[in-house]
Amino acid sequence: MTTALVWFRNDLRLHDHEALAKAISSHDLVIPFYCFDENQFKKDQYGFHKTDAIRAQFLVESVQNLKESLQKLGSNLVVRFGNPATELQQVIKSANVSEVFAYKEITTEEKEIEQEVEKVAPTRVNYSFGTTLFHVNDLPFHFNDIPKVFTTFRKALEKQSNVRELFKTPATIKTPIDLNWGSLPKLADLGLKNQPIDERSVINFKGGEDEAIARLNHYFYHTEHLSTYKETRNGLIGADYSSKLSVWLWNGCISPRRIYWEVLNYEKRVKKNQSTYWLIFELIWRDFFKYIGLKHGSSIFQINGINGKSENWKRDKVLFDKWATATTGIPFIDANMRELNLTGFMSNRGRQNVASFFVTELGLDWRMGAAYFESKLLDYDVTSNYGNWMYIAGVGNDPRDRYFNVILQAKRYDAKGDYIRFWLPELSELTETIHHPWTKPKGLFQSESFHLERDYYLPMITPNYWDKHY
Repeated sequence: MTTALVWFRNDLRLHDHEALAKAISSHDLVIPFYCFDENQFKKDQYGFHKTDAIRAQFLVESVQNLKESLQKLGSNLVVRFGNPATELQQVIKSANVSEVFAYKEITTEEKEIEQEVEKVAPTRVNYSFGTTLFHVNDLPFHFNDIPKVFTTFRKALEKQSNVRELFKTPATIKTPIDLNWGSLPKLADLGLKNQPIDERSVINFKGGEDEAIARLNHYFYHTEHLSTYKETRNGLIGADYSSKLSVWLWNGCISPRRIYWEVLNYEKRVKKNQSTYWLIFELIWRDFFKYIGLKHGSSIFQINGINGKSENWKRDKVLFDKWATATTGIPFIDANMRELNLTGFMSNRGRQNVASFFVTELGLDWRMGAAYFESKLLDYDVTSNYGNWMYIAGVGNDPRDRYFNVILQAKRYDAKGDYIRFWLPELSELTETIHHPWTKPKGLFQSESFHLERDYYLPMITPNYWDKHY
């Protein structure tokens, strides 16, 4: 009787799981294992938790769902909190584990953890590669030769590469019965305070593979909103202007291949158009950032990014705090940041604008903004997050200017101010000036119910190039 251990990380599912399939096929017994890495819940260099309460709660729910799914197959999940290598070593020794299986990660911290685990594993760790849509061995070029421009990368993959078939979900898993399974931590155990998600959240987000599949079925088949994705993806309010599947992709509750093959199934059963293609297009963008991270390593975390562009970025706590606490006095920025802080989510349109404002208007070190997103975003994905921030900061792959004029963007995507009123009800009575309340005639401030300085905030900046959009 041989025993394998499957080290779950950012792959919290049973479907399309190569590492699990390999372990089951090659060993008599399989021990599923997950460790809440203590380092992921400590405070970073900027003073906020690497994983804050809302994202941590989602992670706990995801692990809980995985545990329950394994139990239905006659197995279970060993759960630990601490240093993954130390906790793994104890299980390996106590259960006489002969081989460890896991998915390979590609960024600095994750690779350092792998190196620690490799020292305590009984043999060489049996890695699989499955965080991307296109497998690394199926690329039309070596990952060190990834094109600098996304369009070149995308076209090459679409012409020369294929997406692999899914691994089947196991029907049963044989697991030792005399193990210390451990228990899931509460937020207090992780050093965090409970933060209920605001009732205005676009979705009542819950972690887990079951929730991910339910969301996919809702967006694809129950509502058929996939058919209009390209037209609605820049929305700001509501559950279905976009798929929201990124929230479950980051920790692997659903695999990108599962989404891809379901899109193709949808195209056969329901409709094929630009919107269905566009969801695959976004998955390829995600791949692009993954492979950029694989190619450039720790450079994606450096101030000059991957193109070495030098700017006079600054770290100003006063400016940063106004941005982070949604008190800039710029309604479109504050509404988006308030949504992020209260729900853990923000639209793609919002992310582009608050990042551009942070970098271009405030001149702040873009890595501070990226780290704040890491702490708060439910769908934080290391390479997508840092890839997009580099992109906005002009230190990534695309050399084009990515400046977003906040006032112009607000009027284009929130023309009537509905999003502003939704998240900033203190501005509800404003009409034409809702996106720039400081331009409301000053003589009216004292005579009307709304008073800028009392009921909201003075704007931290008002660049003169905004004037033409008032």
